[in-house]
Amino acid sequence: MCWHKFFDDMPMKNSLLFLFTILLFLVSCRKKESIAGKDIIDEQEYLNSTTDTLDLITYTIAEDSTITDNPANAVLGSYIDPKFGKLEAYFYTQFRLATLNPDFGDISSIKVDSFVLALEYAGYYGDLSAQTFQVLEMDESIYLDSTYYDFSDKNTKGTTLIPAGKQTIIPRPNDKTVIGEDTVDSQLRIPLDTNFAKYLISEAESGSASFSSNENFLNFFKGLKVKTQNLNQSVGQGAIFYFNLNDPASKATIYFTQGGVSKSYDLLINSSCADFNHVNIQNTNYPIQAVLTDSTKGMTEFYAQAFKHRAVVKVPEIENLPENIIVHRAELTLPIQFQTGYRFKPGSFLSVSTKIKSSDENLTALPSLGEYSDSKKHFKIDLKNYIQAVHNGDIENTGVYLSPRFFINSAERIVFNGKNTSNKNKPKLIITYSTF
Repeated sequence: MCWHKFFDDMPMKNSLLFLFTILLFLVSCRKKESIAGKDIIDEQEYLNSTTDTLDLITYTIAEDSTITDNPANAVLGSYIDPKFGKLEAYFYTQFRLATLNPDFGDISSIKVDSFVLALEYAGYYGDLSAQTFQVLEMDESIYLDSTYYDFSDKNTKGTTLIPAGKQTIIPRPNDKTVIGEDTVDSQLRIPLDTNFAKYLISEAESGSASFSSNENFLNFFKGLKVKTQNLNQSVGQGAIFYFNLNDPASKATIYFTQGGVSKSYDLLINSSCADFNHVNIQNTNYPIQAVLTDSTKGMTEFYAQAFKHRAVVKVPEIENLPENIIVHRAELTLPIQFQTGYRFKPGSFLSVSTKIKSSDENLTALPSLGEYSDSKKHFKIDLKNYIQAVHNGDIENTGVYLSPRFFINSAERIVFNGKNTSNKNKPKLIITYSTF
């Protein structure tokens, strides 16, 4: 089953406004009732309302496929989590020419000093231990108008373009980067083989048409696969790094000297370049696998994880509520397992979605996000509109689907307590309503 990335990529403000309008329409279009909600209910009637705690069913689902092309962030790295197993992320990207038909002059007088792939950090998730990187030349083209998924791969040529001895790097996303005499925002700077730079320069001066247009250049040089190969990570170690490929600082630069003069030439990454993320999650023999295999185990502990896993909360008792009610409040509280300072922390918000019909393949976002409280170690979600819409029969009671807010742009994971947890705090849904 393929879930669209619409609600994961849409800006938060526009997404919520659009989807609130949808849900408000569904709730209000019933002709036999004229219900405006709590704000115009007589105060005494609200005070005389009923408050119940509704029973919950919790579990986790795994997506079959997630669309990952042209994301806001490229993701790169790996970590091993004690609950989720190993997550490995890498990306493919094209490059474009800074100038067409560059004139390198007498290439015999050129000394290539370095060739660097620079990636502007947009954040990270995990720790800052060393990781071993690989950069490979693509042997297949990718296209802006094509769809790529978390499992998509492309063939590559040869071996890594990173020189021997320079493949292991300690990422420093919290530090400024110094380039010559300039101090800039933090970058991951991966050294590439200068022989490959010489190959590119030679092609530009060969008289071929490879550098005469970006289309020709992409036929000649299809792009790079950038990944890690961390063979010795232990449980609790590692990180996924986020990069803004559309930042002007993200590019590959050939630094060279010619006639005693220092020069450079850029290969650009920008919005005209196709790119996509690839993610592998190996969770065999980790706790999440048990919940995916037997959903009833999610009543003790259930999970959500970017790119792959969504937590599900069902409220079967909605169908047992009195026939004519107006819902004033429906607050879902979901305690999580997290100690302050632990490297694999939850994000500030959850995306909250549902299926309008059980037969739907795609999710529809609900108008409220789940908001995290670090002091209370729980997420809180307003489900008033969802409960009212289900009760009115405007949407089916398919449950709510919870996932990290940036589902295809991050590596966040969350461990929720189920109602059968041995921990003190348990999930609960408190609803306040009045009858009419």
